[in-house]
Amino acid sequence: MRVLIVESNPELAKLWAGYLERHGAEVLSVACEADAIDTIRDTKVDILVLDLVLDHGSAFAVADFASYSQPLARVIFVTNTSFFSDGSIFRHIPNACAFLPSATAPEDLAAVIDYYGVAQ
Repeated sequence: MRVLIVESNPELAKLWAGYLERHGAEVLSVACEADAIDTIRDTKVDILVLDLVLDHGSAFAVADFASYSQPLARVIFVTNTSFFSDGSIFRHIPNACAFLPSATAPEDLAAVIDYYGVAQ
C-alpha cells in the first residue's frame, strides 16, 4: 500500500512514516500543497494522511485534486485544531474517510490506514 503523508511538521511526518514503513507501507512524505499535487499527479497513492492546516497551501485543494485525479485514494485528515470537530468535513470532502487528532499514536494511525486501504 502506498501512503502519501502531507504534513507541515517534519518531525511528525518522519515519526508516522517510519512506523508505517516498518509495517510494510510504501510512504511518500511532502510538506505543502504544491508538492502534494505534484506527487498525486505523478504517483498512484492509496491513502493520503493530510494535515487539515498546512503551513503552505490548502488541504482542501489537495483533497479535491486527489478526488479528481485518483478517485479511489482515500483521505485521512489529521489536525491539532478543533476545526470540523463536528464531523462536517465528511459533507465537504467526498474522499475523506477519517478525521483524527495530530497526536494520534502511530500504531492507531496505521490501524486506520490498514482498514481504509483494504476497503478499496
